[in-house]
Amino acid sequence: MTQIGETRRELALDCFLLAGRIMMESGAETYRVEDTMIRMAVSQNMVNSHCFVTPTGIMFSPSEELATRFVRINNRSTDLERVALVNSVSRKLVAGEYTVQQAYDELLIIDQTNYRFNIWLQILAASVASGCFLILLGGSWIDLPFAFVFGGIGFIIVETILEETRVKIFAEFIGSFVVGILASIAVYTGFATDLDTLIIGSIMPLVPGLLITNAVRDLMAGHFVSGLSKGAEAFLTAFAIGAGIAVVLSF
Repeated sequence: MTQIGETRRELALDCFLLAGRIMMESGAETYRVEDTMIRMAVSQNMVNSHCFVTPTGIMFSPSEELATRFVRINNRSTDLERVALVNSVSRKLVAGEYTVQQAYDELLIIDQTNYRFNIWLQILAASVASGCFLILLGGSWIDLPFAFVFGGIGFIIVETILEETRVKIFAEFIGSFVVGILASIAVYTGFATDLDTLIIGSIMPLVPGLLITNAVRDLMAGHFVSGLSKGAEAFLTAFAIGAGIAVVLSF
């Protein structure tokens, strides 16, 4: 009976940590991850559980007597559909609609499934967003096709370099650098009219908007370690984008 209880407890811990890892890797806020894991634990009678989440790791303790578990966060991206699916599984577990085994099986499926849109659809979305930001910032309609093309090219470059190197700051720097060169060529050859709005509109898909938002929300919720670390990551990413453009404009 003790062995069965221990096995069930280990399964529950694996379930909680998997849910937390998926959410953190998909761009969820720190406080949301901790709240989800604690609610799942309480539903399994682990009322004295404790959870500490950072952007690079999760620590979970079921009680003061039992060993603390740790899981490393290696990759971070933006996939809000996965966050919503994990939240749905956790709610069903808390409501008693799922057993721990069913919840764990569902989380494994979520973890192994790629919910991201096709890369060409992402490129199209980046291109459309660039064109819309150009008009929103008061740019000329003549520059719209250039923003559409340059925004898509910048997104392709960032995704390609990120896939090969896994260094986000370097990828953002090269992407913004190329966008700056293309925009400068278009303006100085007379095809485009306004360099400033063309550059700004084209690099907007590269700006870490969700990361900045999550950093502020974590700070407001009192998670200063996560908030400051996410804020630093967002600052370095924005600095890389700005540095790429600055290098082009300095010539």
